[in-house]
Amino acid sequence: MCAGHVIFMAVATVEISAVRKTFGPTVALGGANLRAYEGEVHAIVGGNGSGKSTLAKVMSGVLIPDSGQVSILGKSASTPVEAKALGIANVYQEVLVADECSVLDNLYLGSDNLFSANIGSADKIEKAEKLLDELLGFDLDVSTPVGELPLSLKQWITIARALLTDPKVLILDESSAALDFDSTERLFKKVREMKAKGCSIFIVTHRIAELVRIADRATVLRDGVSVGTLAKEEITEARILELIAGTERGKTASTQQVAERKSDRAVMRVDNARVWNDGGKINFSLHPGEIVGVTGLDGQGQADFACCLAGVQSLISGKINMFDGIGTEEVHDLATAKEHLVSYVSGDRKKEGIFPNLSIFENLLIPIYQASSLGGWLNIINRSKLQPIFEWEADKLTVKMGSQDNLITSLSGGNQQKVLIARAFAEKPEVLILNDPARGIDIGAKLDLYRNLRDFASKGKSVVFLSSEVEEFLNLCTRVIVFRNGVISSEFTPPYSGHGLLNAMFGRKDSDDHVGDVHHEDVEPGFDPLLTPPKH
Repeated sequence: MCAGHVIFMAVATVEISAVRKTFGPTVALGGANLRAYEGEVHAIVGGNGSGKSTLAKVMSGVLIPDSGQVSILGKSASTPVEAKALGIANVYQEVLVADECSVLDNLYLGSDNLFSANIGSADKIEKAEKLLDELLGFDLDVSTPVGELPLSLKQWITIARALLTDPKVLILDESSAALDFDSTERLFKKVREMKAKGCSIFIVTHRIAELVRIADRATVLRDGVSVGTLAKEEITEARILELIAGTERGKTASTQQVAERKSDRAVMRVDNARVWNDGGKINFSLHPGEIVGVTGLDGQGQADFACCLAGVQSLISGKINMFDGIGTEEVHDLATAKEHLVSYVSGDRKKEGIFPNLSIFENLLIPIYQASSLGGWLNIINRSKLQPIFEWEADKLTVKMGSQDNLITSLSGGNQQKVLIARAFAEKPEVLILNDPARGIDIGAKLDLYRNLRDFASKGKSVVFLSSEVEEFLNLCTRVIVFRNGVISSEFTPPYSGHGLLNAMFGRKDSDDHVGDVHHEDVEPGFDPLLTPPKH
């Protein structure tokens, strides 16, 4: 075995055999098997609703299996407290933080007794600041209320909370979903350090490019059953997709073409806009038939830009105009964006997407209730008119669910995200703004999303697609714009270079793939952004 990929195969830390877990009529796990070892990074992969998160919760004592055997370090945990005592830490798919509490309080949630602390306040601060500096690459005031922080920093807090327990088994359930490339590389550096000390690390993720770089082995689930375990050299997108969805689905992915502009007439134009008080001016035009990719390192202004286009937040200065072929109308808030058929999908489904107390049906169709109502001023919901719309949109994105009247929280995180995307399509927009929409959805679901976006654009509609995963753009986007320091720093057209896009995100010159007069820093000799974290 090659140096750098050593696995301590002598000791199996986790053994799962024929584990079954049901929730009423829903079979979440139908006989899952898995074995992992000391010093191993083990990926758990599968489609949305395949049982990945359920398996992670069974391992960490959150859920008790109906049948089967679970052995963690020779024992079985029946509660999270028992799991913690065994040295198991789980970072859950949902970003579980208390917004009203400080960073410090969130980091040590559950670590103290009811009437006494296990560690002094000064020691807590010292340990927290040291770890956060290592993970974030900058100082964060631990007294800051977590509610004031962006999603990516909240995710770091949940990860740091687990690392502070010095676990023997670490489970990362979609823990990099809210992180950009640079942040993910820092996480992986920490994972490699823990692996070298003999820790067993489980990574549940849909980002196959990440698995190729970090995983020693991968177990693939389909409909709650283990369908294969891949060695490091077998972990590829094609092989995983084949196990999840069959060979034909994989062939379809490789034959897709990028969307093509239908007209040089702009449908949306951004003039002399600023998204930051101290940022430069942004000028941007969107045309019929385009799918424009938007990317950048976390916090470079691209998310603010997408929110401004959708009217979710306001520009600091400048204008966003819509053109309908007759006149020009300005978009300055959510109401005017909706009026001009601009729809928005957020990747932060918990904070900005789902209504947790409403059903799947209601979550998907609530924006069009009024347009489909009966009874004049009574606004009675016309379910007979809405039902075919629900079935059509849910089927297009293959939402896996039981009854449509179940709460949306009964769905896996990925299927919740599909409902939000289907909701946007149901509004029949002319312009679709997607703010990291594929966060937490599997490869097969991404292919369904890409297919729907291509169909949408082929009808002369327009898409702005923000993502930190450059692989998502390669066979999809008409062009890609890169943000740095609150402005568009580079623009790319096909054929795309993944390395070129990543270098632009880091402000490094790669080749002449970009167009326009853009300043880039020089590339360090031998720098490979896919493999090596940059030096700041």
